[in-house]
Amino acid sequence: MTGPSVVIIGAGVVGAALADELSARGWTDVTVVDQGDVPATGGSSSHAPGLVFQINGSKTMTEMARYTVEKFVELDSFHQVGGLEVATTPERLAELRRRHGWATSWGIETHLLSAEESVARHSLLDPGTVLGGLYIPTDGLAKAVKAVDAQLARARSRGVRVLARHEVLDITTEGGRVKAVVTDRGDIPADLVVCCAGIWGPKVARMVGMDLPLTPLAHQLAWTGQVPDLAGQSVEVSRPILRHQDADLYYRERFDTLGIGYYGHRPMPISADDILSVDEAEVMPSVLTFTPDDFADAWTETRRLLPSTRSAKVEEGINGLFSFTTDHLPLMGESRDVEGFWVAEAVWVTHSAGVGRAMAEWLVDGHCSSFDLHECDVNRFEPHQIAPDYVRARGCQNYVEVYDIIHPLQPMEEPRPLRTSPFHTRQRELGAMFLEASGWERPQWYEANAPLVAGRDIPPPGGWAARYWSPIVGAEAQATRESVALYDMTALKRLEVSGPGAVAFLQRLTTGDVDKSVGSVTYCLLLDVDGGIRSDVTVARLGPQEFQVGANGNLDLDWFDRHRPADVFVRDITPGTCCVGVWGPKARDLVQPLTRADLKALRYFRGTRTHLGNVPVTMLRLSYVGELGWEIYTTADLGLKLWDTLWQAGQDHLGPQGVIAGGRGAFTSLRLEKGYRSFGTDMTFEHDPYEAGLGFAVKLDKGDFIGREALLARKESVTRKLACLLTDEVVMGKEPVYDGDRPVGYVTSAAYGHTIGRAIAYAWLPAPLATPGQTVHIGYFDRRVEAVVAEEPLFDPAMTRLRG
Repeated sequence: MTGPSVVIIGAGVVGAALADELSARGWTDVTVVDQGDVPATGGSSSHAPGLVFQINGSKTMTEMARYTVEKFVELDSFHQVGGLEVATTPERLAELRRRHGWATSWGIETHLLSAEESVARHSLLDPGTVLGGLYIPTDGLAKAVKAVDAQLARARSRGVRVLARHEVLDITTEGGRVKAVVTDRGDIPADLVVCCAGIWGPKVARMVGMDLPLTPLAHQLAWTGQVPDLAGQSVEVSRPILRHQDADLYYRERFDTLGIGYYGHRPMPISADDILSVDEAEVMPSVLTFTPDDFADAWTETRRLLPSTRSAKVEEGINGLFSFTTDHLPLMGESRDVEGFWVAEAVWVTHSAGVGRAMAEWLVDGHCSSFDLHECDVNRFEPHQIAPDYVRARGCQNYVEVYDIIHPLQPMEEPRPLRTSPFHTRQRELGAMFLEASGWERPQWYEANAPLVAGRDIPPPGGWAARYWSPIVGAEAQATRESVALYDMTALKRLEVSGPGAVAFLQRLTTGDVDKSVGSVTYCLLLDVDGGIRSDVTVARLGPQEFQVGANGNLDLDWFDRHRPADVFVRDITPGTCCVGVWGPKARDLVQPLTRADLKALRYFRGTRTHLGNVPVTMLRLSYVGELGWEIYTTADLGLKLWDTLWQAGQDHLGPQGVIAGGRGAFTSLRLEKGYRSFGTDMTFEHDPYEAGLGFAVKLDKGDFIGREALLARKESVTRKLACLLTDEVVMGKEPVYDGDRPVGYVTSAAYGHTIGRAIAYAWLPAPLATPGQTVHIGYFDRRVEAVVAEEPLFDPAMTRLRG
């Protein structure tokens, strides 16, 4: 046997996929344990209805689903009958067009159908009820238990052990890393343990002190008796699997009967500790007693949509347990605290084989090469997001919203508010319209700025782009370019890096040369070993051994912690600090009277510590909006005083409305005019600096750093680029881009440029098309929007305003 000793806890679709993928890569010292029988273990995989709809707003989730389909077809565990999503309202019809755009962006074949074409695909539909549909030829029905059996058989043939009826009682650790898995039949030594326990995941993770933000919830699945129009059907399924999302319903055939899944009932959460054991459960642990009253509306709607069911009856049903997370996405990766303990949780059948492949690559190679996993990493959460009450509330809300039409800017409603900056009181007084980011209440615009709209040319966007929008957004953007504005940047993650080894540590982790004089600020990237971008950061040297890093989120903190040597200290200072961006051509007029520091001498990308009035601050000469100004930091206790000091100075030195507060809507518009990238939107783990137009942030001559060797090869083989597009219509992001009739890329960020008077969209395109002057088209709902590739930056290319 080769490779480390691996124990996989759980022999469902995820555990089976991982065992197969690991052994295919030569790791055969693998043991799969499960408390139940194999392949029907009693977990969610054993009762899963098996419908696989691949389309998802997440590129990663779509790609994982596509791989799962391809693998299950190869394993003869998939009925590829296609999938049909139908609309019974105009709003859903528009949503299907948006989903068609996602599918095109991510490379999945789909077809928009008329009502008549939809009925032709699925003859049980009522022609008078359906307005249209979206057909996905490669969707279909997964046979989950059969797929488990097939994958475990392949793994066994390579030497993997599969131990059924082994209940995991504990996981022993030594020196902060896993040592063995304790079962009711003895201990199993392990170098690595991967928890694929599904609904039992939180219980297993607690054995190593890990809080897993996962909630098991019951979901109703019912089966009819014979449906007349299916009478005599000799194959299990002949029509496409069907989704009626307007009523939270889905359907699949089983010979002459119909299975009905329903998300419209009340959330039914359960603790992982309260799930019955295999021997105690009447049917299986993941199957609870059906509650007919909760299904009543589903049955009424089913008989309306599918008239042939009116003479049938609901013969049986279950409340089946599935895993839900706080953000709809899986939990993958290694514990921050216990080395060698990994999780692959909250994964449905649809994505199971893709997750198995991703985890195998991650374990064997040290990184995943097939999928961008930044959305799925279990260490992405802020501390409040793993609080039990939060996990339960968000899991229940996500259950309710599974089939809802969600706008890209739509914030969660509860629990709020959670995190407020010290400026929050003043923002409310100014009529802030708050959205939410990582729990922070973040202003999108301020009603107090409504008078600024008068006399300005602010064209209203159409359709979806007009939601969570106000003309005030445009006024705030223009006023920033004319005078000066305060932007609350407190939600930015801030890390303090210090200690004797801090310089060498940051030189190793980042692409930039941060070994400069005290006061220097460096924009640079964090890369993985394959040269893919993990994040973009700013590194400010505040002392010989002290740095402040402007990061993107908890994954950056996790990355720093994993690579930190003993002589380096990393601390998240975000909760105890705050930040206001003071930007605009009059920024120096506003701030200089408040300090004895010579702000004229503080050059671009330099920082200093000083006082503004009575407030001690750190000032960094940076600007994400392309204007003169600073990021100004202080401690949370003095934040309100900082805001008031700046605001009063605006009245004293600039007159009424000489300074305004600006919201995130204006910030995004100004950012795109300057061409500044946003990690997680414009670039992710799958992109390298040269593709993303960030080669300037890579200093290959500074010495070795993580990803450098891979970059040397990638630099010479750029086949795609992030390009700036100008259009006459505002789009939202994730739309497909066409060259003629050929889809060639997809949109990342988009907004209206209120300075340049054009709509802006950034998009990934083949390198030959990403040249200024090229014309392409963006697929936006039911039409094509012409777009022209533009030279960037669109605003102030000579950087005179930033450096002035």
